[in-house]
Amino acid sequence: MDRPVSPNKTIAALIDNVEKVIVGKRNAIGLVVTAMLTGGHILIEDVPGVGKTQLVSALARSCSGVFGRLQMTPDVMPTDITGFTLIDPATHEREFRRGAAFCNFLLADEINRASPKSQSALLEIMEEGQVSIDGETYALPQPFMVLATQNPVETYGTYHLPEAQMDRFLMKISMGYPGTTDEKAILERNEQRTSAKTLSPVVACEDIVRLSELANEVRCADNIKDYIIALVDATRKADFIKLGVSPRGSIALYRAAKAFALVQGRDYVIPDDVKVLAPYVLAHRMILTPKGRSAYGSSEGAAAQILSTVPVPVK
Repeated sequence: MDRPVSPNKTIAALIDNVEKVIVGKRNAIGLVVTAMLTGGHILIEDVPGVGKTQLVSALARSCSGVFGRLQMTPDVMPTDITGFTLIDPATHEREFRRGAAFCNFLLADEINRASPKSQSALLEIMEEGQVSIDGETYALPQPFMVLATQNPVETYGTYHLPEAQMDRFLMKISMGYPGTTDEKAILERNEQRTSAKTLSPVVACEDIVRLSELANEVRCADNIKDYIIALVDATRKADFIKLGVSPRGSIALYRAAKAFALVQGRDYVIPDDVKVLAPYVLAHRMILTPKGRSAYGSSEGAAAQILSTVPVPVK
């Protein structure tokens, strides 16, 4: 019999444990946990040194999961990610050697530096949750989550992720620089040598799987579903957006809103859940026209404009 899971206590314990290492980024941690509960993946676009690796490592250790890291350089081969089969010279039998993807939490560092072929191999795994090599299929462990990073400053020698592949990520987030008070706390914790390696697990991977099932059971009223559809439809009709959000985006926002409600301690979705998540879930799925880039600067700015024009359901 599965042991009972208390969603509120389990999620709070998980976030609090990660916060022992990641200071002042409770919002980012909450978004990552939300994505994890939907079985989704996250793209973190930020400058080096703001704690992206520590966040992934702290999450993996807090969940007693296996943490893997892959530095996505141009010489990374698809087999480094997926694994490969070889012939044992002694027995002449095929043997499968697992790649970096066989873990619970995979940090794909600077994904835009890898070749398009390696990017595609990783993104296929993200979509399928399994690896197929030489006619054999190997399931990835559960939970499985990819947290990929991009450096928005240094773009020389990089391979831009196509829009179709960006769409595979549930969310695109940015951690940002810490405030002065938070940075002082970071210095003090550095003196105490507090890092992800010092954390003890507070949640089992089985609990995460169960929490994912509970997130799927969260109630979402018809008027909030209509609100999600209205937001997505507005991206397709706006004259400042060249490519609007696909149905995959509306499904992503719907699933994320249900998981976010659970993270907030509720078993039902409210409009604010959708409003909070929409910029992170929808912005990277849109392409702006030159007029849109001029008026709003970025897809996030365009998403904010869409949110301001679509009526919010009262109840």
